[in-house]
Formats: sequence, structure tokens, C-alpha cells
Amino acid sequence: MIETVTLLAFIPAAMVLNFTPGADMMFCFGQGLKSGPRPALVASAGISLGLMVHVLLAGLGLGALVNSMPWLFDVIRWMGVAYLLYLAWGAIRNGAVSTEGPARPTRMAFRDGMVVNLTNPKVILFVLAFIPQFIDPAAGPILVQFLIFGAIIALGGFVVNGLVGVFAGGAGRLLIGNPRASRIMGWVTGGIFTALALRLAIMERA
Repeated sequence: MIETVTLLAFIPAAMVLNFTPGADMMFCFGQGLKSGPRPALVASAGISLGLMVHVLLAGLGLGALVNSMPWLFDVIRWMGVAYLLYLAWGAIRNGAVSTEGPARPTRMAFRDGMVVNLTNPKVILFVLAFIPQFIDPAAGPILVQFLIFGAIIALGGFVVNGLVGVFAGGAGRLLIGNPRASRIMGWVTGGIFTALALRLAIMERA
């Protein structure tokens, strides 16, 4: 369906995007510090699923709705800001993951990653700006092409962001036994989430 030449052009471009530090990568880094390697990897999977939802919406043409209705963009954006601040407060209040007491379910990391991605309206605008450059209406259904290209980006992002989170989680585990270090990691993680919230709050519509 999609020509090999097109894929050979798209995959390197997608890889560059995956390796470019951004909100998703920093979120997985913070998740790794806060909860460990496995939740960071699960959070990366949630982010990738969120991206695929954006790709599906873009492929269906709903992205134009967000672009043409500024108030909808702002509603989604401020929901994302509020959620990130909620996560920041939780990280600061609880510090890093504790070896005592019940652990926070790993599935919550998946939910957090997906919600953070879904409440960033810039993602769907990016998808609308980037993927159509490689779409060929003569190659088959446009929605299917959107999903294929989106899956390539999502898979690369899952691997890269997941590895960043696993690295951060490994470093965090080394400090878990030190209560002061655990508290500092909580503040660092909260700072990362707060910075992401501020970044989302001051972003301008494209």
C-alpha cells in the first residue's frame, strides 16, 4: 500500500522525532524516578496509545475541529495542566516509591501516560502537520496510512521513552534506601511534572 521509498523517508524522520527530548520523554523520566523502571515502561505504553488516539482523530479529520475552535484547544490544554499539577503534588507529597506499604498499581502509570498525552492538544496538531506530508491518496485509504505512520512513531516513542524511564528508574532504585534521597527525588519528580504543566500552560496555538 505504502511505497518502500516513502517508508524509507518516513522512518528516519520519525526516529529523529523520537530521540528529540520533549514532554513525553521528560514524563517517562519523572515516572521512572518516582516509581521505578516497570511503571516508567508502562507509562511509555500509555503515551504511545494516546498518540494512536490522536492519529485516529487526525485521520478522521477531527483535528480540524480542534484547530478551528480555540476554546476547545484551551479546555483540553488546561485539563492537561491540572492533571500534571495533580501528579506533581502527589510526587512531592509522597516522595519516591517506598519499600514499605502497598505499591501504587502499575496500571496507574499507564493511565497517567495516556491522559498526559491525550490532554496535550499540540500532539494532534503536530500529527496533522507531519504525517500528511507522507500521505499518498492514490496509495489507498488515507485513514489506514495515518494509522500505519502513527504506529511507526508510537513504536519508536515507546522504545525510546521507555528506555529513558527505565534508566531513571534504575538510578532511583539505588537511592530508595535513603529517606532523604527519596524525598529529594520526590521534589525532583514534582519539579519535572510542574515544569511540563507550565510548558503546556504557556504554549501558543499553532
